[in-house]
Amino acid sequence: MDPHAHPGPVAGSLPATREAWEAEHLSRAAARSDGGARAVAEEGCGLRSPLQRDRDRIVHCKAFRRLKHKTQVFVAPEGDHYRTRLTHTLEVTQIARTVARALRLNEDLTEAIGLGHDLGHPPFGHIGEAVLDACLQERFGREFRHYEHSLRVVDHLERDGAGLNLTDDVRDGIRCHSGRAPMPRTLEGRIVRLVDRVAYINHDIDDAIRAGILELRDLPAGPIEVLGTSGSVRIDRLVHDLVEHSAQAGDVVQGADAGEAMDRLRTFMFERVYLGTVARREHEKIDRIVRTLFEHYCSLPEGPPDGVVLRGDLSQRVTDYIAGMTDRYCLGKFEQLAVPESLAL
Repeated sequence: MDPHAHPGPVAGSLPATREAWEAEHLSRAAARSDGGARAVAEEGCGLRSPLQRDRDRIVHCKAFRRLKHKTQVFVAPEGDHYRTRLTHTLEVTQIARTVARALRLNEDLTEAIGLGHDLGHPPFGHIGEAVLDACLQERFGREFRHYEHSLRVVDHLERDGAGLNLTDDVRDGIRCHSGRAPMPRTLEGRIVRLVDRVAYINHDIDDAIRAGILELRDLPAGPIEVLGTSGSVRIDRLVHDLVEHSAQAGDVVQGADAGEAMDRLRTFMFERVYLGTVARREHEKIDRIVRTLFEHYCSLPEGPPDGVVLRGDLSQRVTDYIAGMTDRYCLGKFEQLAVPESLAL
């Protein structure tokens, strides 16, 4: 028997129970669990709210699984303890849920946005994004932004082109999670947007020290004095600061001292790590790899290979194909083009 057409007593009563719980326990500023409209209307689940269904669809999609083989900062690191795009996603989601709970906001919406925010990141982290963007601008006069592509993944590329049909609140949070994008319409989306920075600045410092690119004494003294000497202490202080100031402001905001200290750490990381000497050496290699594949697929009359569900003009199909690659898949395709087969063995 279809449980949706004929729900049992728990599934039949749970939506009303959840609505009553939210009315009593959530802040008036919190988003509700209907999540807004979907592009295609759907029958309710009963056991799961629309936002919980969105979360589950994201976790079970192919793009989410590929995150474990996508670079966060360091390309092909020699060690098992460096972050990947997947572990970054999980760290962001965990921290964001803590903030949402403390502020009596919707944890399910926060979790769904956190889990889906980086689904559109191309291989090789921010360096790969910069190269793909440059290739598109030079050849087609269009730009690549990973946060916009994350929305394209969930709207058009998953489920063989049908998309995940997520609710509007989740879609808005994914599209607006970057500081370069418009501000999210929900407080939950604004939490993920800010916590994304809290997470990556601190775990990237940890990985840079592990890689020998930085030493603890290299970190700027002022921000470290304000936020602490370890990543866990800094994150804890930033979270407490965020919760207390947001509760007072009725918005998602940081205190002036913590915000300034975090911005100074971010500037330092761009100068020393993200755009530093080691990164520039890797940039040259990644530029060659991504450009070679980009130009190759653009030169093919049929575009990217058959068997890949891609729609749109040539520039869009090539973008979708390359942006969906993991680091190792991208390297494998480059070797097929650039390395003689006998040597590749």
